[in-house]
Amino acid sequence: MSFSHLDNDDNPNMVDVSDKTVTQREAVARAKMYVPPNIMPFLIENNFKTKKGAVFQTAILAGIMGVKKTADLIPLCHTLPVEKCDVNIYVHGENEIWIDCTVKVTSKTGVEMEALTGASIAALTIYDMCKALSQEMMIKEISLISKLGGKSSYFSNQG
Repeated sequence: MSFSHLDNDDNPNMVDVSDKTVTQREAVARAKMYVPPNIMPFLIENNFKTKKGAVFQTAILAGIMGVKKTADLIPLCHTLPVEKCDVNIYVHGENEIWIDCTVKVTSKTGVEMEALTGASIAALTIYDMCKALSQEMMIKEISLISKLGGKSSYFSNQG
């Protein structure tokens, strides 16, 4: 097994996608956050607004911005012409917030890193906007839920 981001001398390099076929590609990533029991009722009661503003709406915008900046943040990612990005945030159970980020592109390489970055940045934004309420919040998990297009597809059993 070899890593596609290493050359023959084990130096990092950007994968050559020049010979790949342009296809439609889509990826979905999910971030899961734990919110302490004393904080979730406050957020729900206040329609997810804090002194910093509307938490979910701000996190959605931050997630989209993160998707668009992925190649600037992760050194070996290709710059992609993102065609669609959706960030959906919802309460799951009593103490969790789930953030799903879906990214679509027609390109020679996939958008998994963009979806993962979008979900991550949205989760970090929620943390930032709510940290005055509690620092016991926790970003528990960030994972790829699915990917379509390219050589192979992937579907997590968590989706």
